[in-house]
Amino acid sequence: MMKTRITEFARERLSSILSAALAALALGAVLPRTATAAQVEEFSEAQIFLEENHTDGDLGIQFFVDGDPWDRIILFNPWWQRLVDVKVKGSSGIIGLTELLSESAEPNFEDLPREDFLALFPEGEYKFLATTVEGPWLFGLADLTHTLPDPPKIIAPAEDGGPVDPSAPFVVKWAEYPADSVVSIHVVVEKDEEDERLRVLAADMNPEDTTLTVAPGFLEPGKAYKVEILAEEESGNKIISEVEFETSGEP
Repeated sequence: MMKTRITEFARERLSSILSAALAALALGAVLPRTATAAQVEEFSEAQIFLEENHTDGDLGIQFFVDGDPWDRIILFNPWWQRLVDVKVKGSSGIIGLTELLSESAEPNFEDLPREDFLALFPEGEYKFLATTVEGPWLFGLADLTHTLPDPPKIIAPAEDGGPVDPSAPFVVKWAEYPADSVVSIHVVVEKDEEDERLRVLAADMNPEDTTLTVAPGFLEPGKAYKVEILAEEESGNKIISEVEFETSGEP
């Protein structure tokens, strides 16, 4: 069955050399020596990862690729089932795209339980194939795991800690992670009012960090804010915790 799907795809789009490369990949092999760089090139970057919002109780999947200009890209799951097929048309198709970042919807666990979501995207090796505007194919592999770090534990601001003084330094604090359990921490402080102008502070922190101090003047008086802390695991999978707070004073 797998061989039939690959053969049909090869008839549509691939040369005889790339067809052989695709069949080899389907069997878990590397590109054959006969598939030279003139025919198949690698994406400079290919990623696929999960992002869970622990506070909201939802989960999504994201992927990112970067490479030479391409006009069509296809993403396959570990069993060579086609998940994404993007064709670039019009003026963009003439010059091609180089990067693509996309994320799925994030259904709440009440609507789609976590285990059911993960069953839609099994662990394993996902494959990216693209046609370039110059002729060669682009190829990339990305491993997806279901491993996620523990959700960040936000210590400050406290969930029921009362209004924050915007004229004083504002300290975001979270519990330390065990050694080697995460590779990075991302902290966001943003205004949580849709009719307001966007005001966001975002910082990439080291895994061992546990605090971020926001200088007086960034927070406005009498406004609603949100702190978001994202922890990233070695595989690229991410998990988020959030806390809402308000500032004191008159807006």
